[in-house]
Amino acid sequence: MSIISAMRRKADELIPLELSILETAVRLRRRGSETFHGFAMAKAIKTQANRRLLTAHGTLYRALHRLERAGLIESFWEDSTLAEADGRPRRRLYRLTALAERALSSARAAAKGRAGVLQPRLGTRGAR
Repeated sequence: MSIISAMRRKADELIPLELSILETAVRLRRRGSETFHGFAMAKAIKTQANRRLLTAHGTLYRALHRLERAGLIESFWEDSTLAEADGRPRRRLYRLTALAERALSSARAAAKGRAGVLQPRLGTRGAR
């Protein structure tokens, strides 16, 4: 029972994998990629320090679906002629929404706030 309650989250709070997806998407956009597909996102996450967040591709796609339902990303199918030219199936592409930028900023601010609350206690304890 405690495991289930520990996994629940507050309303409008992003879990670590979702944060990692949004942060990675922002980095990809800075490098010139406005859109990304799931496999590329998985590869990007696995090359980062937080690669343990991605335990399986199914985990990633469920998180992408949650982010889309929340309005943080939008998805669409790529042009079939591009896929045909490359000799592969079409990819579902994703891109960040403006809401994602605000959610990511809020999550970062909340994380800094939590870190700031903990540091004085640690400093006080160490001073004793």
